Amino acid sequence: MRSIHVSVVVARSPEDAYAFARAPENLPRWAAGLASGALTHEDDDIVVDSPMGRVRVRFAPPNAYGVLDHDVTLPSGEVVANPLRVLAHPDGAEVLFTVRQRDLTDDELDRDVAAVRGDLERLRTLLEGGPEQP
Repeated sequence: MRSIHVSVVVARSPEDAYAFARAPENLPRWAAGLASGALTHEDDDIVVDSPMGRVRVRFAPPNAYGVLDHDVTLPSGEVVANPLRVLAHPDGAEVLFTVRQRDLTDDELDRDVAAVRGDLERLRTLLEGGPEQP
């Protein structure tokens, strides 16, 4: 299984980037690959419409280390672990997502990487004062 790290540097503090990215109501604004519609809360999970169908998302507990790892339970019941971090960076914060190949072809992996890159760019735009600034 290959892993590809995709990151963006955001001109905001790590605390701001973490708080915005972690807030469930913001997911549809920046994480189009995960959340495309209305979301609800069920226990510790967020249930959301996604391009993959209705999925359950469970983030790591709130923490001071910028860890936004999250498990996504797909409609099939398969659980996919997604490493996501917000790191301090000299220019603000670096948001780093690890895309894992799992059972994907190389072309499918390339599409996933491009989708994640697009999501992180939307996050950067929002955090840096673009359309719909937080």
